Amino acid sequence: MKTKKGKFNTQTTIVLMILILVVVGYYCYLVNRSNRSADGNTPSTVENVLLRDLEHNYPPTPKEVVRYYNDIIKCFYNEACSQEELEALALKARGLYDQELLDHNDWETYIFNLEAEIQDFRSNNRKISNISLASSADVDEFTQDGYKFAKIRCGYNILQGRESSSSVQVYLLRKDGDGHWKIYGWDLAENLRENSRED
Repeated sequence: MKTKKGKFNTQTTIVLMILILVVVGYYCYLVNRSNRSADGNTPSTVENVLLRDLEHNYPPTPKEVVRYYNDIIKCFYNEACSQEELEALALKARGLYDQELLDHNDWETYIFNLEAEIQDFRSNNRKISNISLASSADVDEFTQDGYKFAKIRCGYNILQGRESSSSVQVYLLRKDGDGHWKIYGWDLAENLRENSRED
């Protein structure tokens, strides 16, 4: 009887020790994780967006291109960016643009207009509250003048104080010589409807 009791006590002690080690280990993990966040060692939203290497990890589909572009837009208008971060984000955005779009928007004009738009957006107390991108099934791909194009719709909800408004943009992308979908242009869906009525 004593032997059985001794075995039971040894097994119980081992199980208790393991449980204590697991609890202490988990506690240390949580403390270290919260310390990293407090120290700022975890990347910010802007840093996460800037980490993407477009040369080696370019978005593979029209939807993914516009999704990443929207991540950049949210940083422009919703995050407090330094001038250095703003310019780095602008370079990422331009990395998604078709060469024709770049040719019509030199860097100086682009960054000047971008800063003015962001300033206007913030001075009017606006914030992007939600972005809804069409599903991959709703991407309209077609060929024109020997190029492959894709159209995709994207909805934006904007908060201004307590007021909310929404708009829908239609993005046009063109596939380049490397097989990458590049943003060729965009317009409000309502403008496109008006233009089609006039035609």
